[in-house]
Amino acid sequence: MTQEKAPVPVIAIDGPSASGKGTIAERVAEALGFHYLDSGALYRLVALAALQSGIALDDEAALAELARRLEVRFGGGKIMLSGQDVTADIRSEACGMGASRVAVLPGVRQGLLARQQAFRQPPGLVAEGRDMGSVVFPDAVLKLFLTASAEVRAERRYKQLNEKGINANIRTLLQELRERDQRDSARSAAPLQQAADARELDSSDLGIAEIVRQVLDWYRQKVAGSQTL
Repeated sequence: MTQEKAPVPVIAIDGPSASGKGTIAERVAEALGFHYLDSGALYRLVALAALQSGIALDDEAALAELARRLEVRFGGGKIMLSGQDVTADIRSEACGMGASRVAVLPGVRQGLLARQQAFRQPPGLVAEGRDMGSVVFPDAVLKLFLTASAEVRAERRYKQLNEKGINANIRTLLQELRERDQRDSARSAAPLQQAADARELDSSDLGIAEIVRQVLDWYRQKVAGSQTL
């Protein structure tokens, strides 16, 4: 009797905007030699493609079709859309706000679901977003809900923008973050919420190295526990 292969392990990191998910997920993936999925980039790409094509951000049917046929390639630290390097373009505030708008549409989320799940390849995957543990990878080995206070997240975003030479108002950023949290939490399709079996980690007073170390410890505990069953 042949032994069934264990599924490719996934670490799912969810949380609100500017909670540090991307940085942590990348560091954890690097430490483990796993693949990395920035699911938010896919929604930003849909928003960017819509803006470039003149498609309204509330036209669900057109956006869903756009999501299904999106020509995207990740590699070498670059994100290519239809052969064009859009790595910097999708990180703009306008693109981020557009991503939050298209992400509330069930058709868009369904259109991107299979694309996200296709990132699950050996030896493993670290996926970050809003619904990685609750919807996209419900069988993830480790689910983490990374959060921080709105004030801390606004300060982080403010510093990021300043470092890029972009002028920003911290009060405006704080208001936009709170509005985005509300929109992401209230949407009908895959709302931002902590999965029942996810560990919550508040990053407000923690450094990157501390958080990465904690996530790796939790993952190794999970793996060790499953091997003793």
